[in-house]
Amino acid sequence: MAKRAIVIVLDGCGAGAAPDAAAFNDHENPSTLHHVWDACGGLHTPVLNSLGWFAAAGVPTEHAITRAGYGRLRPVSMGKDSVTGHWEMMGIETKVAFPTYPEGFPIALVKRFEQAIGAQTLGNKPSSGTVILDELGALHMELGCPILYTSADSVFQLAAHEEIVPLAKLYEWCEIARELCQTPDNVQRVIARPFVGDPKGGFKRTQNRKDYPAVPPPNWVDKIGDVFGVGVVPELFGGRGFRSVRRTQSNVEHAAMLKEAMASDAKFIFANFEDFDMLYGHRNDPIGFGKCLEEFDLILADVLKGLRPDDVLILTADHGNDPTDASTDHSREFVPWVVVQGTETGNLGDRDGMQHVGEAVARHLGVR
Repeated sequence: MAKRAIVIVLDGCGAGAAPDAAAFNDHENPSTLHHVWDACGGLHTPVLNSLGWFAAAGVPTEHAITRAGYGRLRPVSMGKDSVTGHWEMMGIETKVAFPTYPEGFPIALVKRFEQAIGAQTLGNKPSSGTVILDELGALHMELGCPILYTSADSVFQLAAHEEIVPLAKLYEWCEIARELCQTPDNVQRVIARPFVGDPKGGFKRTQNRKDYPAVPPPNWVDKIGDVFGVGVVPELFGGRGFRSVRRTQSNVEHAAMLKEAMASDAKFIFANFEDFDMLYGHRNDPIGFGKCLEEFDLILADVLKGLRPDDVLILTADHGNDPTDASTDHSREFVPWVVVQGTETGNLGDRDGMQHVGEAVARHLGVR
């Protein structure tokens, strides 16, 4: 059989503060995996332990690591988010940080957007996605105006109730925003954030989120082509170089889609499991984070059973999201990387740049 490469990104699973963490406003020595392990009093993750996943993050475990090479990668791009992380894996170094908006978006940009969609917006400030729904969800339902907000990342987020604004309309508005968000306001990602519920029972975001990132420069995905993306990954690259498959929205769905991918003829499978970050990191829930890792360990056991002799499997992360610190934002950390059935085993040490992931994939597949 032809050689195959599988990359699985455990979103937000950082492996210790990067040397430049303070420059990214991370002053509490973030160490996502280590702090989650300690907060939970240890985890039942025998498969991850046996591959060196926690050892890479400095967690002492009793498992002998003989099945893989493991170590850490230091991010070099100017960002600590999913786009810059996944881009860097595929050989794109973001040397100039995308703009962020701690005071909200410029009025001129907001007015252009409102004129283009024919509606006013609510909010225009940094906020947690759940907090802003509690604050403005009822008013949105009354007026029909979309809720505009951002975060510590470079994101232009539009929230709308699915019964008030049809999904197609919300997606159309996001496409308009993507066209308007150009330099100097070249926001990294426009994100559709649909929700349901009511003021009395509370609001809840649905799984119909959709991302509209900036156009990526040429990268390993372009070189390899026909990539089977799982989860948010194809959206982070604007779909370029990826097969057309349905978008999955949770770790359970990602696991099912990964199984489909491994049964296909794809030579490169690129998957993201985001529940660690989305459900627990951003909500400062280390116990939930730990349980999510234990659940993923069972998924990983099935993945290992499905590996073929000519496969290489890489586990890594895109950034940190330490749920034990005061912030609910991403954290600037090394990321672990584990290479199963590669050419090296044991401790690979620390290496500069997450591009080692894409280079390992290309080397395995014989792509120059």
